[in-house]
Amino acid sequence: SSGINAEYGGTVFKLGTEKHHKQLLEGIDTLADIGCFGLTELGYGNNAVEMETTAVFDPETKELIVHTPTPLAQKYWITNGALHAHHVVVFAHLITHGVNHGIHAVLVPIRDKELNVLPNVLVEEMGYKMGLNGVDNAKLTFDNVRVPIDNLLDKYSKLSEDGVLTSDIKSTRARFLAVADQLLAGRICIASMCIGGAKASLAIAVKYSATRLTVGSKGKSDAAILSYQLQQHALLPLLARTFALNIGLDRVKRKWAEQIPADHLEVVAMCCALKPICSWHLENLVSVCRERCGGQGYLSCNRFGTFIGLAHAAMTAEGDNSVLIQKVAKERLAMFKPQATTSVSENVTTTDQLINLIKIRENSLFSELGKALKAAGREGLFETWMLQENERIQSAGKTYGERIVADEFKSVVDGTEDSTKEVLQNLLDLHLLSYVKDNSAWFLTQGIISPDQAKQVTAEFDELCRVLTPQALNLVESFAISDEMLSAPIARDWVGFNEVDNKGELDLF
Repeated sequence: SSGINAEYGGTVFKLGTEKHHKQLLEGIDTLADIGCFGLTELGYGNNAVEMETTAVFDPETKELIVHTPTPLAQKYWITNGALHAHHVVVFAHLITHGVNHGIHAVLVPIRDKELNVLPNVLVEEMGYKMGLNGVDNAKLTFDNVRVPIDNLLDKYSKLSEDGVLTSDIKSTRARFLAVADQLLAGRICIASMCIGGAKASLAIAVKYSATRLTVGSKGKSDAAILSYQLQQHALLPLLARTFALNIGLDRVKRKWAEQIPADHLEVVAMCCALKPICSWHLENLVSVCRERCGGQGYLSCNRFGTFIGLAHAAMTAEGDNSVLIQKVAKERLAMFKPQATTSVSENVTTTDQLINLIKIRENSLFSELGKALKAAGREGLFETWMLQENERIQSAGKTYGERIVADEFKSVVDGTEDSTKEVLQNLLDLHLLSYVKDNSAWFLTQGIISPDQAKQVTAEFDELCRVLTPQALNLVESFAISDEMLSAPIARDWVGFNEVDNKGELDLF
């Protein structure tokens, strides 16, 4: 919810002007003014530009009339809307004197200070979800709600009292993209939450794996399950990937915060790539951690169910993951320049060679995709993109994101001079080896590596899992998540927790 209030506040800040800032920003900062972000409609998610909600200028009263014309136009999945929001930034078609000027953002009050819903606003709770039920989500319907024209967030488009619109952005499509850019901050927030969930899940799983004893070489229960290769191969690559994505996401945050106009398209692609990659990572990681913790992992108090719910929300919120990857592929293809690569050496397990393989894959996928679209021509563009080339599109977009992460992780390791450099180097290499190993079928069928080189990758992967295992506890401790924050019995004294009839409740711990 706080993330959505930040998105609401960020929208007021970036799309509003001084009059909006003076009226609202202090209350947003102190949470005295809770708001929500009203883009998605029941019938228009990924194709939001076709939404139906309207904001029509009334020349008689000098007001905007915000209206939901059909059930498909309900603002849908609006976080904070069901219980707490005072305002919603409504994205709607701005219409003056019968002319549609495209999607604009309009500030609409929906509750008074006592949180009573205002007239002509219908608020409906979305209902019980598979997770994140501490977050309230709403369906919002507006029945000709009138607001002053000053409620138009008018950084780019000014509306005069006689209904004349002047805009710095000439096309309606470009205006929509300008307001939709506010989603980028939300995508960064979601990716960050996913990294937090991944860290917590790993901390729980690794701590339990280090203390849960089972059969050792002499048949006694004297071996921690973390000493098993089965457990190491499940958890250590996920640990390495979490470090990698954390470092890669930090780069994206810096690029977003410090961006200049010339970098904007690259920032868009980065944000749209890392949100899917981080949320898919959490979904995979938490499922593996749950399984590797056995029956204990299935208990609700041990938190994995919470993080599975978070992962699935993150995979859909602020843009369906796979659709975002389509956007990444489209944006990158339009400005594609091949990455500099070298010939593949006999030993492909060095850091430079592993990153080189990722770049070769990225170049190949985008080049092949470009050729397919060129061959289709304008007439066959839709069919080729939407019906024929999905696998290549998804692979290209994801590989771009993986290359961004790999480059940044290497840069960080290269710039590290203290005692952590060795373990960070091992984490980087394990992350890269995991990627090449998981995509070995592609590298082999493309003739980029040989079967013997694929065996090299597997052997080095096995070795690094073994080498990093003694550091696993220290690595999850570096996340600095307290026991109270983890609040999972299996990450603490799980034997003591079971000495009483705890009923799976944490308050008895």
